[in-house]
Amino acid sequence: MSDDHVYLTLAEAGHGPEGEDRWAYGTGFADPLLGVDTAVPAGLDGADLAAYCQMLGDDALVLSQRLIEWCTRAPELEEEVALSNIGLDLLGQARQLLTRAGQADGSGRGEDEFAYWREEHDFRNVRLVETPNGDFAYSIARLLLFGTARHALYERLAGFADPVVAAVAARGVKELAYHREYATAWLLRLGDGTAYSSARMQAGLVAVWPLLEELFTAHAVELRLGVDPGELREPVLRELAAVIGEAGLTVPELPGLARIGGRAGRDGVHTEHLGPLLAEFQVVARAHPGATW
Repeated sequence: MSDDHVYLTLAEAGHGPEGEDRWAYGTGFADPLLGVDTAVPAGLDGADLAAYCQMLGDDALVLSQRLIEWCTRAPELEEEVALSNIGLDLLGQARQLLTRAGQADGSGRGEDEFAYWREEHDFRNVRLVETPNGDFAYSIARLLLFGTARHALYERLAGFADPVVAAVAARGVKELAYHREYATAWLLRLGDGTAYSSARMQAGLVAVWPLLEELFTAHAVELRLGVDPGELREPVLRELAAVIGEAGLTVPELPGLARIGGRAGRDGVHTEHLGPLLAEFQVVARAHPGATW
């Protein structure tokens, strides 16, 4: 970040002269997977690749559902549209990744089977994305942490050995840049606003911060695929510290949320919040199996 105003730097970074890349769902409708070879590359284990696609896909799917819950509840109509569009971006990423999981493991399962017909312990998302929306500032803090870390990861995955994951990541980088920018704008607005808004924004950061570490904790599947999210910790924390400081807020000094028996979301161990979310999300598909409309 070379500019002395973090938001302006983020807003200008990596965008074309027309500014199209700044926008989330709604521009650039070209299919990122058009013409991409879907055969599992030699040297990659199909089961591991499928498991990794479920991890990334479940992160995006669950957070998408949480963000869309803001529809009709956001503080302003414009934010309702923005949060819904961000949710749709993530839903698009989830659909492609879960479809890829069914290709890679040889089961032929489609996106709907992964989304609607798995139980809570089969989901592999990090616990950060499943927590309730809570205060608007909490949701902004969660989006900032997830968007910043996922943007950094997708920049690396754009060169991943699997061409499908690489294509999804290359497309997702543009979307995640907008998500990060959106969350940063609100962080600055609330943090640099009144004492009341600043206190609520700080409280949001404190509440969500212990959930950040799980995004940097490598799973055995990731390491076997040559992906170590731990390498993202330092640059992501540095970036977050810059925007939090710009907002006049303090970076929380809190440990990561404890794992249970050494296991967490990537192993199917979740908070008590995921089950109710899935029940609502899956109810129509399970009540009317095979239905189309």
